[in-house]
Formats: sequence, C-alpha cells, structure tokens
Amino acid sequence: MLRTASLILLSIFFVLAGINHFVHPATYVAMIPPWLPRADLLNLISGAAEIAGGIGLLIPFLRCAAAWGLVALLVAVFPANIHMALHGMTGVDIPSWVLWSRLPLQFVLIAWVYHAGVKRPHHSDQRKA
Repeated sequence: MLRTASLILLSIFFVLAGINHFVHPATYVAMIPPWLPRADLLNLISGAAEIAGGIGLLIPFLRCAAAWGLVALLVAVFPANIHMALHGMTGVDIPSWVLWSRLPLQFVLIAWVYHAGVKRPHHSDQRKA
C-alpha cells in the first residue's frame, strides 16, 4: 500500500512538472546552461520525458523502465542544477539558498524513484491474496 501511494505521488509530481515545462517554458529554459544547444528543444524533451515517465510508473509492465528513465533524466539534469546554484537563473529571482538546497534533494528524488519503481518489494511487504 505504501509503495502504491509512493508511485501515485511520484507520478503526479512528474506529470505536473512535465506539463509545467510546456505551460511556463521560460522558467525551464532559464535553468539550462548556456553551453547546451537548443535550450527550447531540451526543455520540451525533458518535459515530455517527465510526463511519459510519470505515466509509466503507473503501468506495471512499464514501471521499471519508466523508473530507470526518470533516474537517468534526474542524473542528466543535475549539471543544470549545479549551474543554477553557481550562477543563478537569468531573469528569475530565486534565493541562492533555494538553488543550493535543490542539489541534495535531487539525490532524495533519485532514491525515491528507484525504491518505488525499480526495487522489488519483499514478500513480507506484499499482501497475500
């Protein structure tokens, strides 16, 4: 039951975050380091990946692949989070402490996705039919 609730919360989080990439693209484009090409396209790709991964977490035969995809996405965007912490975001006024606090939270999110979507539950954690 806890795993199911965790999967639902993660799914909602990633789907809403992914949708936000399309609703407020300027915020996400501002997060992308200037040395990466086509920030607008990278924003759309990452938003679509978050939506797909969030939905995939809820589909049992896709869950593991979706979770690994989300872990890979979280690892891939980590350099952008470091860049934001070091240089701030152009046109967006977010306190420095918020940007720095995102870094350890990224690891928490990776662990949560792995635990909920990849790690198999023990028999003692499953309900007997």
